[in-house]
Amino acid sequence: MLSVLRNPTYRRLFGAQVVALTGTGLATVALSLLAYDLAGANAAAVLGTALAIKMAAYVLLAPLVGALADRVPRRALLVSMDLARAAVVLALPFVTRVWQVYVLILLLQAASAAFTPAFQATIPQVLPDERDYTGALSLARLAYDLESLASPALAAALLTVVPYAWLFTGTAAGFVASALLVRTTALPDVDPAPDLGPEPRPAGGAAPRPRAYARAVSGIRLVLAAPRLRALLALDLAVAAAGAVVLVDTVILVRDTLGRPTGDVPLALGAYGAGSMAVALLLPRVLERGDDRAVMVRAAFVLPAALGLLALGLTATPGAWSWPVLLLVWLVTGAAGSAVLTPGGRVVRGSVRSGDLPAAFAARFSLSHACWLLTYPLAGWLAVTTGPAASAAVLTAVALAGAVGAARLWPPADPATGRRTPAAAAASAAQVPAPEAPASSPTR
Repeated sequence: MLSVLRNPTYRRLFGAQVVALTGTGLATVALSLLAYDLAGANAAAVLGTALAIKMAAYVLLAPLVGALADRVPRRALLVSMDLARAAVVLALPFVTRVWQVYVLILLLQAASAAFTPAFQATIPQVLPDERDYTGALSLARLAYDLESLASPALAAALLTVVPYAWLFTGTAAGFVASALLVRTTALPDVDPAPDLGPEPRPAGGAAPRPRAYARAVSGIRLVLAAPRLRALLALDLAVAAAGAVVLVDTVILVRDTLGRPTGDVPLALGAYGAGSMAVALLLPRVLERGDDRAVMVRAAFVLPAALGLLALGLTATPGAWSWPVLLLVWLVTGAAGSAVLTPGGRVVRGSVRSGDLPAAFAARFSLSHACWLLTYPLAGWLAVTTGPAASAAVLTAVALAGAVGAARLWPPADPATGRRTPAAAAASAAQVPAPEAPASSPTR
């Protein structure tokens, strides 16, 4: 897996991802504590709403940005969005009202909705070999785990010497460092988009739809055309249900339900990250011996099992056992979520042609975050109105529905092997009259 870092371009991009996500992890902890300061016992509702705004920005903007990505120099887009995110984060320590948090989160995530799909679509162009790309996906998963493991640990240490508001400064520094690394990296040229020509003017003289909008919709149609990509969205729902409970309800579970100090909030989030990181390290070897479907679907069923155990435990009177059990449940949830999410890029890459990757990644990014748009506010408002136990129970049912849906949508005889499904091929051919050769992937 680490051999992929021998590629100098990917090494610098991975470094940019690491420093940006380390800063984002600091912001996750700081935002939880800011919400608690502003709203007290209603912190879960505030945090759930803020994260729902984040997901709404992703859902609405990512497909459009993906459709426009090949019209803007890739490096300029990534650098400018990093700098925009740094500027917004520096304003968060100065908020005094809940609505101000919501506005800044919207601006921050609008920039992320432009940055992340463009970054994801760059990696398979830098690493065309499937084995290298699989290693890069595992490394990317490790980088994301810094947000829930290394960053919370760093946050816990910093909180002993500085107020939590200073954590936002660390986030801004991470975005600036990411921008500098990307700015000094030579990125591959983006494949030019085929000229589709102007759309015919409808009868009555109405103006045709903007081409960018049409291309954004075509990316979503491309994702929905392949059975395995529809199953991938069901898997995303299962992960979102479990992840929402972790990210939204942890501060309430630790501070109110268990009555533990502020410093234990990042420790609980760190347990979630530890499980995710451990699985990401093991997955490259596991995927060499098994297919993506088997790994991802089986892990998806672990998620409702872990949430169900949490819901059951919350109905009992808290005791000395409660804290270690919470850490164990978060550890298992992180591990299962990593096993579902990490191979996702392989499934997308093996289902569409190279020229469709930016639109496909943007569409999948948007649709998957629609799942989080549902689960974040659900977890937050249920925790406030009916209690953490009911919140965990409802999200258990959502996670189970996602796992069952994925098992039914993804045919066992059609594992993601890098060959495009007939549905994906037909959808792509229908959208682009002048087809190009599909990306080749060696058989695993």
